[in-house]
Formats: sequence, structure tokens, C-alpha cells
Amino acid sequence: MKGPAPFDELASALEKAKATTSKKEKVATLAEYLKGLAPEEAQVAARLATGKTSERGSKDEAQVGYSTILDSIKEVTGASSKEVSAAYLRHGDLGEVAEELLSSKKAQTLFAEPLTLADVEVASSKLRSSKGSGATARRRAVVKSLILRATPVEGKYLVKALTGEMRTGLVTGLLEEAISQAFSAPREEVARAHMVLGDIGLLAKTVAEGKVGEVRIEPFRPVNFMLAEPMASASEIAEHFEKEVYAEYKYDGVRAQVHRRGGETRVYSRRLEDITTSFPEVVKALSGVKQDFILDGEIVPFAEGRPLPFQLLQRRLRRMEGFAEAAAKAPVNFFAFDILLRGRKELVGMALSERRRQLREILAGAEVPMAGSMVVKSEAEIRSVFDESRALGYEGLVVKDPGSVYTMGKRGSGWVKLKEELDTLDVVIVAAEYGHGKRARVISDYTFAVRDGGELKTVGKAYSGLTDQEIGEMTAKLKKITLKDFGYRRSVTPEVVLEVAFDSIQKSGRHDSGYALRFPRIKRIRTDKSLEDIDTLKRVEEIFSSQKLKIEG
Repeated sequence: MKGPAPFDELASALEKAKATTSKKEKVATLAEYLKGLAPEEAQVAARLATGKTSERGSKDEAQVGYSTILDSIKEVTGASSKEVSAAYLRHGDLGEVAEELLSSKKAQTLFAEPLTLADVEVASSKLRSSKGSGATARRRAVVKSLILRATPVEGKYLVKALTGEMRTGLVTGLLEEAISQAFSAPREEVARAHMVLGDIGLLAKTVAEGKVGEVRIEPFRPVNFMLAEPMASASEIAEHFEKEVYAEYKYDGVRAQVHRRGGETRVYSRRLEDITTSFPEVVKALSGVKQDFILDGEIVPFAEGRPLPFQLLQRRLRRMEGFAEAAAKAPVNFFAFDILLRGRKELVGMALSERRRQLREILAGAEVPMAGSMVVKSEAEIRSVFDESRALGYEGLVVKDPGSVYTMGKRGSGWVKLKEELDTLDVVIVAAEYGHGKRARVISDYTFAVRDGGELKTVGKAYSGLTDQEIGEMTAKLKKITLKDFGYRRSVTPEVVLEVAFDSIQKSGRHDSGYALRFPRIKRIRTDKSLEDIDTLKRVEEIFSSQKLKIEG
């Protein structure tokens, strides 16, 4: 009888896959490894290979913070903080830091049994369930016990899995292909089953059991959402479709699937998490519907016929206040725009025009509105509806082909979105940090400020928008103008000016200006501007005041 699957076999397979640039070889390596596993073992291995230690959508995740892992590595290896920092700057990967330092670890366990996949799964379960008083110490003890038993290469992949940063080049499509090869299942069936199941571990287990052809969309098992491709202008969208299409308001809320079966209703987020308890109004609004269904839509903070600031919804989701108080401040509407299942019949393969007809029929018995939508064709019509959407306080438009099918988990050309940034500000960098992963050796995260009289007040932090070459040049520049080096972070002489775009401004205690830019993106480095040319706090306040939606704290 075969014994438990050793963890080092998975680590070896991942190491081999990481070492090659050939996608075919990566797939073959993992397929060869997986086919020797029992279904339950394949489930654990497939998740770990993607840097996951729990089922997608699970409220309880086993991913562990950097500080807990670093403390455990230092305890086990005897390395100093300085040695750990130096190793991180060499590798830019915490897993590789663990591998290097474990090669000379000082602590040892007596008569330690080799790690197995089952051991890692049990430890992950302990990490997921560790909450409340003393949770940090318990989680650290679990991590330390794993690292104590690990070989250097096992330690590398344990840490990669616990941080969710695998970086082996085994993207989802390659894992699907490896699972298909390992258990001789049709590739198309495997890909579709993954879209329905939503979790690579469940997929591996299902395929290993020979049940891939039995996978169906079912209530209370959320599927991956269809996504929209971004486009820059109304003219681009009109040229893309060249026919009459649906233009729907793009809501600033929480994308959600609402499932109903046998009188019970549940709500799921974009991450496939059950968020039902946060939105009892949605459940109540659909209580009049007698059929089973799965709806797709957006939960929007909404009152007196207008949307409220998204930040109020975040407070409600995070339970930052008592629930009754948060719900009173952010009442919600669920705007439905698609239907995936009606009764026991899957609708995802039908044209959107037919799905919308069936959605109207379902909602006839509910207190839930359909998303605002108009038929448009020309650039002028699309622009007009976009302006109307913005005037109502929404983000923009999602434009959809009436003939499009629902492609789960993909950005299909049948749906596109038009969303314009609110404004830009010229700001100055006052502090900067090293990035993560491939950016661990470059300074890529920039905290920036505006002028307030003779002072500088921070309003945000950005790390996207620059090319690799620009980041390299910025790294050299910021090192030269460093005022104080804290290792990972540094303050700098305020002379590098950026033009930063953003979606909105909110009041925030995170920055000394009292404001924060929402979704800031670097548009360009303004080498033509100096500190005297940057925007002022007064300008920030003016933009905030001009917003149709504001959050006051």
C-alpha cells in the first residue's frame, strides 16, 4: 500500500518547472507528478502549486504575513535581521531567502519525519482556524514547526505557498493542461469545469476522480465572473462593434452573484466569498422569487435615487462599525444585469439578448432593478450615455454585444468598458520603497505630496504606470537624493515631480493632508516641472468639493 505523498516530491517538481522556460516542459513535469497522486492529494498539490493553501472563496485563508515568516526563519536559522535583509535584496523572493538561510539552520528537530502533503494541509487548516486572542503566536508556532522540518528546497516552496507568491511560471492555463494530461481528460472539459468550480484544487480532485464531465453550474457554488475589456474612447467602442449594442451604467459598487435555491438566498463576491450576512436587504429584495437562479450584478450604496460613496460600502464589508450603524449609513441596491442559471437550466451559452429577457421575467417578482441600459450605435450616442452616467454619479459605461455569450472568468470582446479618470495632479515624491518580486531590487513604490503653504502634505502612494526602464532610472535618482535610509523605505529630497491620475478623492486619516487619491496611477514623470510647480492642497480640496459623490470621513 502506497504511503502518504512526500512534500519534497512536489517541491522537486516545482523546482524543475521553474528551471525551464518551455511551457511544454512545465506542463509535462507537473502532469507526471500529479498522475501518481490520489484525488485528495492532487487537490492539495494543485492548490499549493498556485500559491494557495485554502479553497478559493474561503473566508478563512492560511496565507501568512511577511513578519511572521521572517521571525520564524530567524528563529530556526539563527540569522540576524541584517542577514535576512541582505538575503532579500539578493533574491527579491522570500522563498529563496528561506532556502539560502535554511542551508545553515541551527535549530533541528529530533527524529523528524519527512514532510508530507497531508502535513502541510493540516498545518494550513490550523492557520486558517487560528483566530482571536493569541492567534499571532499560534500561527507563528505552526509556521516554525513546518520550517524546522523542511529541507532548504521544501522551505522555499512552503514560504512561497504561505505568501501566495509562487512565481514558477505555472499560470492557470498550464495547470489546467497539466491536470488534463495527468488524468487523460479532454482539455476543453477541464477548462470549462475550472470556470464552474472556481478552484484549481477542486478541479484536480474532480478530474482525478473521472468526474469532469459531470460538472454543472449549481446554486451556492459561485462561478468565475465575465469581465469587460477596457477601451479608451467612445469612438473606439463604436468602431469595435459597428452595430447596435447595449450601453449599461458602470456602477461603483461590489460585483456580486446572487444564488437562490429552495427558498434560500446567498450572495457571493468577485473573490467567490460568501458575503450574504453583509447584505440582508439583497436577500429580502429577492424573497418574492419562487424559482432557483444565479444572477450577476452590482451591489451599490444607494439612497434617495442616487449612489452613495463606495467607501461607505467598504466600511460595511469590513464591519468597521456596528452593522446596524453601517447599514444605516450605506443602504444598498442590487442592480442585476445578467442571469446564469434559471431553475436547473444553464443560460451562459445563450445570447445576451435572450438572457436579458429571462432576467426581466425573473425580476418581475422581486424588488430588484435591472441595470440602467440603452441601445446605442454611434460614437455620439455612446458619448451621450456616458455623460449621462457620470452626471448620475456612476463610473462610466459597460457596452455589450446583444449576441454575446457569458464567458466565465474571461475578458471577452463582447463586453467593453469606458471609464475616464477624474483629473490629474502634479505631485512631488517625498518617500519611496523597494517593490516585491521582480521589483525587489528597484525602488518602485512612491509616496507623494502637494504643497500647503510652505509645507508638503502627502495625498497618496502609487506604484503603477512607469516602464521598467523608467523605474530603473528612478531608482538611481532616488538613491542619490535620499535624506534618510530606513532599509526597505527611504525619505528623499522633494524634487521629482510626477503627474498622477486618479478616480476620485476621499477624506482619509492615512495622510497628513487629510485626503487620499483613490486608485492613483502615474501618467508621466514631469522633468519639466519643479517643486514650485506642483499642485496645492487647495486644489485637492476643490476637486473633492466638485465630486458628485463625497465621503466626509
